[in-house]
Amino acid sequence: MIDVINNQAFHLHNDQISYICALLPNGQLGHLYFGPRLSLTKNDLAYLSQGPSPLAWMANFSDDQEFALGDAQQEYPVYGTGDFRQGSLSVTQDDMPIYPNFVFKDDQLTHTKTRDLHHPTSFGNPALTDVLTIHLEDKTAQLLLTLQYTIFADSAAIVRSATLTNQGAAPVMIQRMLSGVLNLPQGRYDVVHLSGNWAKERHIQTQPLTQGTFSVESLRGASSHEQNPFVALHAAGQPFAAGDTYGANLIYSGNFLDSTEVNEWDQTRLLTGIHPASFSWRLDPKTSFTTPETVFSYSSGGLAGLAQANQRFVARHIIDPQWRQKQRPVVLNSWEATYFDLNEKKLLKLAALGKQVGVDCFVLDDGWFGTRDNDLSSLGDWFTNKHKFPDGLGHFAQEIHAMGLQFGLWFEPEMGSPRSQFFQAHPNWVVRPKKGRISITRNQYVLDFSNPAVVNNIFEQMQKVITETNLDYVKWDLNRSITEAFSPYLEKIGHPQGEFFHRYVQGVYTLYQKLLTAFPHLLIEGCAGGGGRFDLGILFYSPQIWTSDDSDAIERLAIQSGTALAYPLSCMSNHVTAVPNEQVGRSTPLVTRFRVAAFGILGYELDLTKLDARTLATIKAQIAYYHALQPLVLKGDFSLLLPRQSNGQNQVAWLLSAHDRKHLVLGFFRVLADADSRTVQYMKVPLAKSDTPYWVNQHTGPISGDVLQRVGVRLPVQFNGANRAQAQLIGDYQSALLTFDSVASLDHSESQQTDADKQTVAH
Repeated sequence: MIDVINNQAFHLHNDQISYICALLPNGQLGHLYFGPRLSLTKNDLAYLSQGPSPLAWMANFSDDQEFALGDAQQEYPVYGTGDFRQGSLSVTQDDMPIYPNFVFKDDQLTHTKTRDLHHPTSFGNPALTDVLTIHLEDKTAQLLLTLQYTIFADSAAIVRSATLTNQGAAPVMIQRMLSGVLNLPQGRYDVVHLSGNWAKERHIQTQPLTQGTFSVESLRGASSHEQNPFVALHAAGQPFAAGDTYGANLIYSGNFLDSTEVNEWDQTRLLTGIHPASFSWRLDPKTSFTTPETVFSYSSGGLAGLAQANQRFVARHIIDPQWRQKQRPVVLNSWEATYFDLNEKKLLKLAALGKQVGVDCFVLDDGWFGTRDNDLSSLGDWFTNKHKFPDGLGHFAQEIHAMGLQFGLWFEPEMGSPRSQFFQAHPNWVVRPKKGRISITRNQYVLDFSNPAVVNNIFEQMQKVITETNLDYVKWDLNRSITEAFSPYLEKIGHPQGEFFHRYVQGVYTLYQKLLTAFPHLLIEGCAGGGGRFDLGILFYSPQIWTSDDSDAIERLAIQSGTALAYPLSCMSNHVTAVPNEQVGRSTPLVTRFRVAAFGILGYELDLTKLDARTLATIKAQIAYYHALQPLVLKGDFSLLLPRQSNGQNQVAWLLSAHDRKHLVLGFFRVLADADSRTVQYMKVPLAKSDTPYWVNQHTGPISGDVLQRVGVRLPVQFNGANRAQAQLIGDYQSALLTFDSVASLDHSESQQTDADKQTVAH
């Protein structure tokens, strides 16, 4: 999958894409192409290679007067060398800037990309993996730059990272070091990003690129609710499911920068990596610094095609393989049922009802530890609250396991309360300066995870609880951003404070590594006040993340649509909660809440003790249906037919399909009733196989896949003010699940549903 041509050019390719880089006239590494697979000849390579620069007065960073870097497409550009666009690297020594001239030294091809819990990276089977390592050197500055490229046979993506090695005798300071850069020869793109706020995460935002710079970023210490490390460039003017589209996503959980620049010649440069505004790193002699990996993806099928490419890549090369096939538990979470007002008797009654309706795991949320009766105390004190659990948490866990349920616990490992034994014993283990004001959010401090002693202490506390309870599941929360960033530990060991944010994230990864090494089958669900740290770095360790604290079904249509542009359904944790919804006060039908949540990992956060027998029976049928559906969620293909975008359209449609296209499920959601709705409406089903007949909802048809592709499936009849007798959808917040089974695969004798099951999936 990697061809080296005349020791001058490198062609990375598989059946889907090609990526080509080659040496520039000055010996640096340039970029030639990224897009659909090319069959490259020597003449093609010569044709694609850089021609003379358009303006003679451009600064020449070589002896060739016909060549300059100002418009060159470089693989790892350095600002200040005649290229006035943003660069990937900035280095100083004794406060003096260095302008490295990295020229080609050698290259290496390997096939090993293993999963290593110490750092989140992509990984793959050696038979499907090619890794290109290119060394570039500046002998004068005594710096070695190593660029690593990975391509997998089954993914439309290139993974990149960079390593800088100080070969000199004196330290240098890295002020800026990004993970990768993507150069495109023209600038006619719309930039698509996932933005929002707490309880409104990852809404799809689109705006045209023009000459200048556009960026999305986080400086909060985490990838954040407000922005996400994923961006896409979509060919301007093209519909959602058409046009060349490029994606970039960082395998990182801290401060990040995605910056897109269009220059005066309509060339586009996309850079991504650690945010330089909060970063510096002292590179001592004979040491190296390696950036997080970034993933560049491509699709000719617009944003819809790019979403599928991203989902496949993450499922195959980021998420722990054990969770690709293993059933994920349907959880019952205690939070909205009890909040802090919990005791063993109340919780056991709730868990017993959960077992009755078919949940797999009971999760005890906040309030089980220390003296925690509200959010004013006890973070950092990870030992049992004996007032609430007089016989110990181990005994309570035994009771849950005896019911045949898995047991889960909530932790917020990175935080400490001022009112806690932990803080009283270790006041210097929190992030805060020695002088001046200190912000406190949600009555808690951030622990200094750049300090290994802090990470070890929290691990030892968690390890004891996990062992005592034989724990199956951890919900790992993070409920505030980092302010007044200062590490007493870094000051003590003489390291620059500019290293803090990156070392903090490394500390988070270290705790994950310790937990999963000690308990390799522990399911850890990521959470950060909901979706405030939803990124590839966390997904490397946590196969699923709580998608948002906003569990309202209608709000989730936009949140889950945006999330699906970059991440698979199998990582979205979705709960059915009570109405009126706590976050927005909206009341939606139980069936709609379930159908939205079913496109992901299902859970419930209800006080089952307050529900009548009919509602409990409905929930039981929903869970039974979802257990049958989950293999599609984990291993199927997902298509955003009508995503809910920032314009908030009234209809949303999602399509889930098995790889062999023998079974498909379409979710249709209508937000508000419309008196002018057409009586008959069709929705095209692009993942249906044209030569295959399908039964629709097991009783209509068979209908050819060709008709489903080109004409569509008939949607439920919507009430339009005059057709009440025929209408199937009446009122606001309505939904339907439409199933498509190939005639050959549908065995009516084995797939008969109960009346409750039919009600669950009925129009």
